[in-house]
Amino acid sequence: MPCGGVVRPCFYVFGMPKRPSRIDLLELDIDLRLADLWRETLDVTEWNLEVVAAFLRAAYGKGYCDALTEDAPGSLCHEHGYRIPARQPVEKTPKS
Repeated sequence: MPCGGVVRPCFYVFGMPKRPSRIDLLELDIDLRLADLWRETLDVTEWNLEVVAAFLRAAYGKGYCDALTEDAPGSLCHEHGYRIPARQPVEKTPKS
C-alpha cells in the first residue's frame, strides 16, 4: 500500500536493516558492474527463456572479463570481506 504519494509501502522503511550486510554490499557492487546489462533489459518487450538465458550468459561473460582485467586478482572478494579462492595449479605439458 503506497502512502504519502510514494511508490513503496509505508512499512518498507522499517523493514530495512540499519547497516547493509556484506551480501547486500556485494550485490550492489555487482549490480553497478552490470549497469549496462540492466539498462538493456528496459528494451526487452517479450521475456522468454531464450532472452533470460542470453542475459545470464552476458552477465557471466562480463564477470569473467572483469576478473581477467582486475588490477589485483581477487579484489572484489577482498573488498567485501570474502576469502579469495586459491587458484588451481596448471599442469605443464612437456614440449616436444
